[in-house]
Amino acid sequence: MSVLFGLYQPEKGEIRKNGVKVDINNPNDANELGIGMVHQHFKLVEIFTVLENIILGVEPNKLGFLQEKDARQKVVDLSELYGLQVDPDALIEKISVGMQQRVEILKMLYRDNEILIFDEPTAVLTPQEIDELMTIMKGFAKEGKSILFITHKLNEIMAVADRCTVLQKGKYKGTVEIDKTSKEELSRMMVGRDVDFTIDKKPAKPKDVVLSVRNISMKSKTSELQSVKHVSFDVRAGEIVCLAGIEGNGQSQVVEIITGLEKPASGEIFLNGENITTASIRDRSKKGMSHIPEDRHKYGLVLDFSLEKNLVLQRYWQPEFQNKGFLKFDSIRDYANKLIKQYDVRSGEGPITITRSMSGGNQQKAIIARELDKESNLLISVQPTRGLDVGAIEYIHKQIISARDEGRAVLLMSLELDEVMNLADRILVMYEGEIVGHLDPKKVTDEELGLYMAGSKRDDKKEVAKHEN
Repeated sequence: MSVLFGLYQPEKGEIRKNGVKVDINNPNDANELGIGMVHQHFKLVEIFTVLENIILGVEPNKLGFLQEKDARQKVVDLSELYGLQVDPDALIEKISVGMQQRVEILKMLYRDNEILIFDEPTAVLTPQEIDELMTIMKGFAKEGKSILFITHKLNEIMAVADRCTVLQKGKYKGTVEIDKTSKEELSRMMVGRDVDFTIDKKPAKPKDVVLSVRNISMKSKTSELQSVKHVSFDVRAGEIVCLAGIEGNGQSQVVEIITGLEKPASGEIFLNGENITTASIRDRSKKGMSHIPEDRHKYGLVLDFSLEKNLVLQRYWQPEFQNKGFLKFDSIRDYANKLIKQYDVRSGEGPITITRSMSGGNQQKAIIARELDKESNLLISVQPTRGLDVGAIEYIHKQIISARDEGRAVLLMSLELDEVMNLADRILVMYEGEIVGHLDPKKVTDEELGLYMAGSKRDDKKEVAKHEN
């Protein structure tokens, strides 16, 4: 899609529009050809208004002077025509993520694009916003616009697409008509085998408190506001507690504070009853914390190290792997081979493979193998299945449930609603840096969870206080 929109240049092949070969050297060329794109991570200027973002790059002017009046009217008309209901004068930083996505859609419509590319558009939306987006997309199709919809969520493909093309490891696997296929058939095309979509999970049997978070707060890096506001909760041995919410509502910062990547402005963190608020990351690891990070490249792996070195990153100083400061390479190789076999980590040259050359799914499996195999009683798992195929997702879910059943405390942070509902024993919903809901996944619906995530519903103060103490 980045090639289609002019962000990347192809090394071979050609693109045809209406049967005519075209060259797309940059996004301006794409726009002139009527191709628009809503990126997974929005391309908006936060301190600009909705209108300023929509006309950015194609500003109407007369003798060099900006003519906003006509542009505003066109934006208002488009907004009403497609039921987008966006305020042209609102600042981007003040509106919801769902509204920001509507601004991206209006940017395409303002430029009269007829081919609309949506790249993973539902990753940051509530269930209600996803339903609205699907309705909008169907409306575009009825009007004669062509839509390219990139997603790994099979339910969304079945709900909105007419045809589906499957890619596997960068190669074309086939195209199917949606009304003649099923989720199971699509998953077989994607991973080459049957995938079990049901998660077999016994009821939780929580025991002692392993992680206790007390009244932590943290200032935002981009404004004077707080990104985390007086957050408190406990996680017990033998349960999975999920931090849910729309991206950007403080969940990532809470995890960064707990794991030692960031320092809180106030509050305390206890692991197995010991105060670790000021402990180093290595100390937290030694005291029983495992961490599957949100960004596997930035925080999870040294990409230019071999796979075997990455598998002992958290343990290389232990007597098993070193003697008087010298590494025991044979022991490291044997250990790596054991984990590679146990966790089905696939790599071209086994333990000596440079980690950068491995697929994202196998990099993730390597991190999970390392973090689950070391002795720990707290597993913090952040977006463990982001960008993975349905086969890898199935495998990772089983490993997380297995960790819980072995008696570990699991803190899961996920933006995937299905993952939250299927894995969690308790759900904590965050909105604008606060915990606004303490929910039981067996008793809450997707729609109700979406209301909490959007800030439209919250527990009363007595309920919050009860859970925090």
